[in-house]
Amino acid sequence: MRRRSLLAAAGAGALAPLARPASLRAQSATTLRFTPQQDVVTLDPVTTFAYATRNHGYMVFDTLYGMDGSYQATPQMVDGHRVEDDGKRWDLTLREGLRFHDGEKVLARDCVASLRRWAKRDPFGGVLMDAADELSAPDDRTIRFRLKRPFPLLPIALGKASVPVCAMMPERLANTDPFRQVPELVGSGPFRFKADERVPGSLAVYTRFEGYVPRRDGALSWTSGPKVVRFDRVEWRVMPDPSTATSALMAGEQDWQEYAYHDQLGLLRRARDVRVRVLDPTGFVGMMQVNHLQPPFENPAIRRALWGAIDQTATMQALVGPQETGLYNVPLGFFCPNTPMASDAGLEPLTGPRDMARTRAALREAGYRGEPVVLMVPSTSPGSSIMGTVAADTLKQAGMAVEVYAVEFNAMLQRRNRKGPVSEGGWSAFVTNWAGTDWLNPAVHIALRGAGDAGYAGWATIPRIEALRADWFAAADTAARQAICREIQLEAMREVPYYPLGQFIQPTAHRANLTGLLDGFPTFWNVRRA
Repeated sequence: MRRRSLLAAAGAGALAPLARPASLRAQSATTLRFTPQQDVVTLDPVTTFAYATRNHGYMVFDTLYGMDGSYQATPQMVDGHRVEDDGKRWDLTLREGLRFHDGEKVLARDCVASLRRWAKRDPFGGVLMDAADELSAPDDRTIRFRLKRPFPLLPIALGKASVPVCAMMPERLANTDPFRQVPELVGSGPFRFKADERVPGSLAVYTRFEGYVPRRDGALSWTSGPKVVRFDRVEWRVMPDPSTATSALMAGEQDWQEYAYHDQLGLLRRARDVRVRVLDPTGFVGMMQVNHLQPPFENPAIRRALWGAIDQTATMQALVGPQETGLYNVPLGFFCPNTPMASDAGLEPLTGPRDMARTRAALREAGYRGEPVVLMVPSTSPGSSIMGTVAADTLKQAGMAVEVYAVEFNAMLQRRNRKGPVSEGGWSAFVTNWAGTDWLNPAVHIALRGAGDAGYAGWATIPRIEALRADWFAAADTAARQAICREIQLEAMREVPYYPLGQFIQPTAHRANLTGLLDGFPTFWNVRRA
């Protein structure tokens, strides 16, 4: 049976809920059944940029600050903070009653060790630590930063929702090498991870942490506010096949499906007792990264000439469907649309009709001489795979000699680290996507760098972007930071660290009796069954 036929049958009631013993039916009343987009391969939220691990991390661990729907930091584990010495001393005070899952009190020294570990993996944290003369715990509830210079962005550095998670853990675990996973998962978050029920590739289980003390105040938004757990148990059941996942949701075997896949939206919207909605307005942003060390993209003139071929609208319509005009945004620059640092500065090359004949001539004039272009496409990521198909066709129409290397995502990451020529197993370009929250500003935007060999794969060397990034951290207010981001975008359009491919919005789907889902990425507090 073809995929759409199978789903249509499910919608007509052909896939009725499986008969279950009474004990399991009773359990389902207090069990939330969730279908993640992919399995949690890495369990330590500090050591990876995987979004599944971020979502898992926020269940098991808590953070000193949260982030609200306006992308501002709000106190979470801390009662608040005091700033003295002209902005160069920050004292953060932990809330009373915080405990780890092993029953031990959360102490300031645990948080200091956790911050040091996280900062070695997180670019924003690294900048913060570079600005710090001292990070200490003068008593059990006080975390103290003494800074070389004012750092007003300190709370958002500790509370940002972008990866990796600034997770607080016991000092004994936080002393683990940040490039190795912690030996056990002991957090102070609202859920415990059930390692004894873990089935890699299939199942992850979480149970309510009875010792968790939610905040008493604050608005519920994204990762901010009181985290009140309504379910005793949450089961993440991995279903790699989208058709199977959708059928399970429609049949009532699952409560919540992280991704409502775009080609199934019509079916899901018509399904009885299923609701489709958008939780995260920042969605995902697509990109084609190019290798600045090897031909042809080591030539900035060639990179600039290719702007004339990049068709963001065609890319997004291939991904979400031409009829879903509300589920994508173009033109996309170098910051997430409709967020404070985004602008239209310099985006003229991305607007208007595409002229391939003109682009081919521009590429020849820039020096392209038929060098092979190896384009890596992650075949196991549906969105990136579609964008990769469009990118390959675009490059071919522009007159480039393209070889598509379609491969499983983790295998692509391994080849991505190679800096040599394509004749020695290297690469020319690859397609991927990021959560929109990872493109909010220069502090969290890992791909928008010009740090050469020390930077993101592609290894662009763009000194002005690095200088402007440093200026952004030192800027006095939001208006000044916005002006700097306009300059960063103008420089990126000139030097082309990578090509933005458009923003797409990713809906979620859940049973109609599930309420309390918060905006942002999937979080599991406040959710209840009506």
